[in-house]
Amino acid sequence: MQAVPPSTPQEALARVRATGHQRIKVAITDIDGILRGKYIHIDKFASAIEGGFGFCDVVFGWDSADDCYDNVRYTGWHTGYPDAQVRLVPETFRTLPWEDGVPFFLGEFVTGSGAPMPLCPRQLLKKMVNYGASLGFTAKFGLEFEWFNFKETPDTLAEKDFSDLKPLTPGMFGYSVLRSSLNHTYFGALMEQLGAFRVPIEGPHTETGPGVYEAAIQNADALEQGDRGVLFKTGAKEIGYRHGVIASFMAKWNADLPGCSGHMHQSLWTADGQSAFYDAQADDTLSATFRHYIAGQMTLLPEILPLLAPTINSYKRLVEGMWAPTRMTWGIDNRTVALRVLSGSAKSTRLETRIGGADFNPYLGIAAALGAGLYGIEHQLELKEAPIRGNGYEAPARRLPSNLPKAADALHSSKAARALFGDDFVEHFAASRHWEARAFQKTVTDWELRRYFEII
Repeated sequence: MQAVPPSTPQEALARVRATGHQRIKVAITDIDGILRGKYIHIDKFASAIEGGFGFCDVVFGWDSADDCYDNVRYTGWHTGYPDAQVRLVPETFRTLPWEDGVPFFLGEFVTGSGAPMPLCPRQLLKKMVNYGASLGFTAKFGLEFEWFNFKETPDTLAEKDFSDLKPLTPGMFGYSVLRSSLNHTYFGALMEQLGAFRVPIEGPHTETGPGVYEAAIQNADALEQGDRGVLFKTGAKEIGYRHGVIASFMAKWNADLPGCSGHMHQSLWTADGQSAFYDAQADDTLSATFRHYIAGQMTLLPEILPLLAPTINSYKRLVEGMWAPTRMTWGIDNRTVALRVLSGSAKSTRLETRIGGADFNPYLGIAAALGAGLYGIEHQLELKEAPIRGNGYEAPARRLPSNLPKAADALHSSKAARALFGDDFVEHFAASRHWEARAFQKTVTDWELRRYFEII
């Protein structure tokens, strides 16, 4: 593990100079959670770490394919795509083990006055962290990601037009000792290099599916876990490149295989270090605060689903019987429900939100779960639904929106989402999801060609 990170711009600059490198990699995340960045010279870094630097605001004006939105107000041809101000965060300092120790920093967007920029995903998560602090809580999160791995390169993906791809390993072999041994150089590099990158991994293993892995990121305070989640996804891809592997976090790449989840484990802690979720005298040891937190998510997650399921493809994963929830249900240690409660000791009592896919933006996913839970606490929402003891897919419970346009509509009309995240963010993010849906709607798919081309 790397040393304790710097806490001031001056310390950050000193640490960078001590590495002897003349170039530094800096990055931010766009609305989809994609890391966008550049290398800058150490002289430029010396001024940027003190006073920030400009970054074209087109990163909030285009989609994941760099196609420009035509339905957002924040930026576009009508604004001329000016620079937005980025503040580098000293505490995010890392060195890149797979790039000979090049220094690395994350940034966040601010307004001209230095206030948080409403559309910035990292700033939105900080807003939810501050919301928790105002209620007397610190939130800890742990992320689990599943992802598929292929013996491909960016060039072969393009040459094959994303078809007939070769998985890293064949067949269905969850928790396989053999498969992880077969690919031990890649598997080992993921653990060792990500650990050295201050993204510590615990318990990685193969999942059920050809070439699919799952990894849990060691739990941390919510904001740090957001950083780790973003860096894990990009780090796995970069390490994969060096081993002839393409890592895909697409929610559902194959109709016949399970999708890829982005589960979130979470807990709240009081100022004196006590679990806010544990009460030894309560039923199932679930505190009243915990029950309000669960009720908040049960109430709001259907309204803010696009933060957890942000793409057209996300909803191909949310189907019954494929290890992903379709209804707002909760239960004790039940993997067929949306909200899985783990009860036991004060240390281990937590909530696992199982709705999100591996394709979500970690900052927004954590912000959604935390914000909804805290809303339940602040408003003393009652957990009226009984825990599901059996198959959650058969429960008579409220269904999640079944596609992205419906989910975006629910977000846009949600008064609670606007109260939590602000009108600017909700308007922009809902519009960006409607753009995504329209882009798909006008696309002719392979399924349509096979079904209609000759016969109809």
